[in-house]
Amino acid sequence: MKLKLDLHEIYNRGEDIDRALRAIIDEAVEKKVRLVEIIPGKGSGQLKKRVLRFLDRKEIKALYDRVEKDSHNFGRVFVHFRPK
Repeated sequence: MKLKLDLHEIYNRGEDIDRALRAIIDEAVEKKVRLVEIIPGKGSGQLKKRVLRFLDRKEIKALYDRVEKDSHNFGRVFVHFRPK
């Protein structure tokens, strides 16, 4: 199973972005999902940087296995979870 979060609708609302990211990570942990696809879009790259900074927080980093930047699509990030 894979979860998907498209940030296009809330790209300019900082608190909503953090809330949506936290919710999708929590849902993935709760449902034991192995992959979350986050779509910050291509744009200027600022939203992708924000997503990566969020994922790099110590308390968030402890919840997932690894992050993969899509080599074919700059506007997409994959978060991989290890089954527990």
